[in-house]
Amino acid sequence: MDYENLSIQQLMQGYYDKEGLLHCLFCTTNYYEHEVFPVEGKFLNALGMMEVHLTDAHQSPFHALLQQDKKITGLSDVQMEMLGHFYAGESDQQIVRDSSVNSVSTVRQHRFKLREKERQAKVFLALMQLLKEPQNYQIHKGAKQVDERYAIEEQEREKILKTYFKKGLGGSIEIIPSKEKKKIVILQHIIKRFDEQKNYTEKEVNEILKGVHDDFVSLRRNLIEYGFMLRSDDGANYWVK
Repeated sequence: MDYENLSIQQLMQGYYDKEGLLHCLFCTTNYYEHEVFPVEGKFLNALGMMEVHLTDAHQSPFHALLQQDKKITGLSDVQMEMLGHFYAGESDQQIVRDSSVNSVSTVRQHRFKLREKERQAKVFLALMQLLKEPQNYQIHKGAKQVDERYAIEEQEREKILKTYFKKGLGGSIEIIPSKEKKKIVILQHIIKRFDEQKNYTEKEVNEILKGVHDDFVSLRRNLIEYGFMLRSDDGANYWVK
């Protein structure tokens, strides 16, 4: 599985939604979101089935991620071992009895190093995100939306929209532009399809974005990354910034 284009939230939940189909990250199992499944005298929707599958087949998203290759996790054998014990909520004394580590001080040292690794990862992610930003533009003080730094003229904006929305501004686009300035113009136009006074579920956001492009997941991520939308920590609610 290529995790590059997945969000942290998707990695944590263990599946992703693509065009109404929930895909497990760790195997080929998938469920259609509009289908209902009978399980032990009950009926579960796709989300319920995926949660059952992740528990039955992979124990949990945590355990499934922990079993990935070292090239993916960046963790040593002992670090993966310690994370498993920490996740189980074992005391330092229990970990010494049940692991390859032979002292409480060593357990605590590993705990500290993993927390340090977490802090370093946050900085690294921030650096990589900034690396993707255009280097020849600066966000000035007071800028409320990311497109302000591009100083896009109205005539240029209209030309971009006309080029991409070939069937009218209320229609769809064939491709998502890769150039930052054009992408910003497209996103600024798309956000007008959302009510500023309303909170949306991820499914509702997807339904609106499906009318723009098949890759609604990328559009949704772009709206968040460029500051046009916000979402709750659990990913359940979205709203216009």
